[in-house]
Amino acid sequence: SMRNRPLTAKAYALGDANAPKVEGKNVKVVHFVRHGQGFHNLLADLAIQDGREWEQYSKSKSNPYVMAELLDAPLTDKGRQQALLLQPKIQAFVDQPEMVVVSSQCRAIQTGLLAFDHLVRKVKFIAHEDVRECTGVHTCDKRRPKSLQEKEFPNVDFTQIKSEEDGLFMDDRRESKKEIGERIYKFLSWMYDRSETHIGV
Repeated sequence: SMRNRPLTAKAYALGDANAPKVEGKNVKVVHFVRHGQGFHNLLADLAIQDGREWEQYSKSKSNPYVMAELLDAPLTDKGRQQALLLQPKIQAFVDQPEMVVVSSQCRAIQTGLLAFDHLVRKVKFIAHEDVRECTGVHTCDKRRPKSLQEKEFPNVDFTQIKSEEDGLFMDDRRESKKEIGERIYKFLSWMYDRSETHIGV
């Protein structure tokens, strides 16, 4: 548990002169990337422009995030372009990632493969359930079956995904802050125990 094995995480912006040098046993340098625009983001933006309002995390028909068509929403063209814009910055890293970890969701996998494209088939790309954003209620946050993801993304290792169906998604509620914290802690512990120093997520 978190109390039995504390981990220290420090965050610095890319290029921050105050970022410390990588020293010490099992220090990790992790470059976190947010996924590009997904279709769920686009539809919500369009709904807001039309003046539509909805109760957050509700199953109401006015809530675009619960549309069945948005299951595991992929990137829009704008989202793909956003991911491609990261390539020069990532390629300029002095120490290139030795591993890239992506959420098990379509938009995050697409972003990772596009942004870290120069590393595909050179380092491991691993899908990991615990690095997902908050989930529950919103259909766009529900993962497609593992077998479909494996078929569509053959350059990603899905062995860390233990269930065919999405075991994290709850139809009736969002994850609590405590549940998210525990999941993030599990992910950081998993990453800490790995041999790689430079990691893209």
